[in-house]
Amino acid sequence: MERPSFIVLLIFVSIGVCGARLVSVSSAPLIRVAGEPTSIRCDVIEYEGPREQDFDWDLKEGEADAVKVISTFDRDYSDASLRGRIASGDVSVVRLEDNAVELRIKKVRSSDSGTYICKTPSTDSVMSGVYEAEVQLTVIPATLQVSPRPATPIVLEGGSISLSCNVTRQLTLPTYLSVTWLLQRGASPFEEILTFGPGGGVTTGAGYVQRYSDGGIRLVPRGEGVFGLMISGATASDAGLYKCVGRQWTTEQGKWRNILEKSGEMGAVSVTPIAQSLVVSALSDTALNVDDTLTLSCKVTSDSLSRLALEVSWLVDGRGVASLSRDGMLTNGSTLVGLQRSGQGEFSLVVRGVTGSDAGLYSCRVRAWSRSGEAGSWYQAAEKTSNPVKVQVARIEPNFSVTSNLVLTPQATGDPTELACHVTNITHLPAAGRLGVAWEYSPLPGPPGDRPTTAQTTQLIGSLDAQGNLQTGELYRGRMESGVISLTRVKPDTFMMRFLQTQDGDMGAYACSVSAWTPNPARQGGMERAAELRTPLVTVRWESKRPGLSVVARTEREASAGGAVFQMSCSLAVEHLQEPGFSVLVQTQENLEGTPRTVVSLSPDAVLHHGGITDPSRRDSLVLVKTGPAEFSFRLAGVQLSDRGFYWCDVTAWTRQTGQAWTRAVSAESNKIQVTFDETGPSFFVGIKSDTTKVFPWETAKMECNLGVSGSSRKTDDVSYEVSWFLTRMRGAQTSTLLASVDRFGVVRKGQRNSSSDVSLERSGPHTYTLSVHATQDSDSGEYHCLATPWHLSASTGAWTQAAQITSTRVFLTVRFAMWDSLKLPLLYGAGASLGVGVFSLLLGLVCARCCCRNTTHTPRSRTKLMDLEMD
Repeated sequence: MERPSFIVLLIFVSIGVCGARLVSVSSAPLIRVAGEPTSIRCDVIEYEGPREQDFDWDLKEGEADAVKVISTFDRDYSDASLRGRIASGDVSVVRLEDNAVELRIKKVRSSDSGTYICKTPSTDSVMSGVYEAEVQLTVIPATLQVSPRPATPIVLEGGSISLSCNVTRQLTLPTYLSVTWLLQRGASPFEEILTFGPGGGVTTGAGYVQRYSDGGIRLVPRGEGVFGLMISGATASDAGLYKCVGRQWTTEQGKWRNILEKSGEMGAVSVTPIAQSLVVSALSDTALNVDDTLTLSCKVTSDSLSRLALEVSWLVDGRGVASLSRDGMLTNGSTLVGLQRSGQGEFSLVVRGVTGSDAGLYSCRVRAWSRSGEAGSWYQAAEKTSNPVKVQVARIEPNFSVTSNLVLTPQATGDPTELACHVTNITHLPAAGRLGVAWEYSPLPGPPGDRPTTAQTTQLIGSLDAQGNLQTGELYRGRMESGVISLTRVKPDTFMMRFLQTQDGDMGAYACSVSAWTPNPARQGGMERAAELRTPLVTVRWESKRPGLSVVARTEREASAGGAVFQMSCSLAVEHLQEPGFSVLVQTQENLEGTPRTVVSLSPDAVLHHGGITDPSRRDSLVLVKTGPAEFSFRLAGVQLSDRGFYWCDVTAWTRQTGQAWTRAVSAESNKIQVTFDETGPSFFVGIKSDTTKVFPWETAKMECNLGVSGSSRKTDDVSYEVSWFLTRMRGAQTSTLLASVDRFGVVRKGQRNSSSDVSLERSGPHTYTLSVHATQDSDSGEYHCLATPWHLSASTGAWTQAAQITSTRVFLTVRFAMWDSLKLPLLYGAGASLGVGVFSLLLGLVCARCCCRNTTHTPRSRTKLMDLEMD
């Protein structure tokens, strides 16, 4: 029994210890500098009572009694010696949270050194835990000194900036130093460059990380508290006001804490740009003869020339001749053009075998590159171009004369045209020289007083350069590529231009320009233009004649009966057209006032097209072919009654250049040829019969269309019919609805219906076609008739011939209103409902009479009471 009691006691003790009050301050001793602000934080946890706790601060020095400093609860808690400082605010306590406060001293004194004790009055029901905590504060004198040395006020771009700062202090306790260099550009805030310390490490500002890794910024410790910073490869961004900041540090709980900071300015530093001292100059004007050697010198000077890498380029009239990279590599030049460094800051251009094209204004362009740091990247610091140097090259230009004439004159549109360009009296042209030609066209001027338009400006037709390469003008490219226009050199001094087919738009003035080309050694075997002459204009004009076209149609075979063959030919006669193409349309009309319709057509490329009126089954009977250069033949086999009418040819003449589309020239129609014949074939008739004219809804009505033939004996297989059934809903109405149709091949097609009824059409006999209306409705009432188109096989020609359409009489179908069928169900339902309601009413009355309506006011006498009365 004792052992369980002991276990329970241990549990309660453990719970009490875990929930005990705990007051805590900084665990490490504090070191502060006299005159600097100081704060000590105190926290309490695991307490009972109100959430807001009070704190008392005491100070103990050595073995003396503790001095009361300040309290959050008692305003008179402070010792008399501290009340003045508390009243002035030099010493105060600030509540941070309900369970945390901070003791603050604005300017700590040496007399403030000692052990500070933070206590919390008990609000717990049971005293348990730690109610106070203490921390040691040591105040040292302010001995930190920062003495920067003035920086060099002016530095050349690319040079070095040396910054020195002396940071010292008296070592009484283990404190540490750090030094930071800052730069201010204009009105912007100071930016950190580099910090050394406090633990001997180095940190760089965000904008100087890469530069420090490249060696552009180096730390130079000089001993005895002197710290140096070297910035090499100075740029314009390094100009500004430099400042040195020294800090004194201590460690608290493994972290650095800054306890004192002082700074000093090193002065402003300006960076002189390289462009300010960079000077580029070239030699004066030079006069040379052809094939001489040109030598030009470019002089470059700068205050920081030894630290620069130079990229030098020579330009003539803004065009690059030769370039030398900053690594000394020749990036542009040739065997006759060279560029080299001839001395410190001096570069020479050498051009051997100069020609006339080497003359011009030469200038030297220099790009100065500097490196940001010893291993930093290169950047372009400046660019300068020298004064232009004029180079003149005397040469003897070739001399010649140029004439042009019309070799072949066109007489009409489509005729060929030839022009020749002759070069004579050629002098001073080297043996390796060449001649080139360019042909130009100018439109003829309009009537007097017209303003010139853009279309009247000179247009380039084509040209041949010194190597014979052909170049074409934009407007003539298609005709040149197709060979309609050709440019040739027939002799070394003669050029020809030929039009295979001249168009009306080619009338105008032509001129040729001849250019003389001489070898240019500086261009690696290339040629240069030495002289150019243009001939006077040569006018090309002819009498423009309108094209003419006439068409005559003749009957080749006449169709005298149905099924025969009709054939006609159309002969054409053209004027003032060269090699035209023809498109032919064979058209027809029933009479001279009828609408023309196209039967068949033939395009200029001999592509056959059938007209919209042609039955697809008869397309093999239509033939339209070209039988001669200007003659076409049309053939129609198996003519029918529907083919009777007038036929003629509608012809259009077309022209085109090689490789181009057809262009319409002129059109004409032929005379009309009539196709007519009397059909002596059989005669047809049609009748209609209906099994009944009155039906009830949902019944089936059947009607027959009976066809007959007379006039000649016909076999059943020699006659075929196309039959269509129609419905007219109102007597005498003009609009009929197609119900169904069957063609002469037996294919049935139904019309669109909006009713629930349906129709069917079948051939019930050799000459009988039956229409059935299934599940008739009111909308099926009306007049019915059939329309038939007979086809018969001609005995003479063996071709099928279409006869005239025939229409039957009309039969009226009535869909009766079924009175009894309409009323028998409603009457039956009404009688049944009435009988049911009556029976239900009788039953309901009987129940009410038996159960609910009995008289309960009368109470019969009891026989027992009568007996009792008699006894009395």
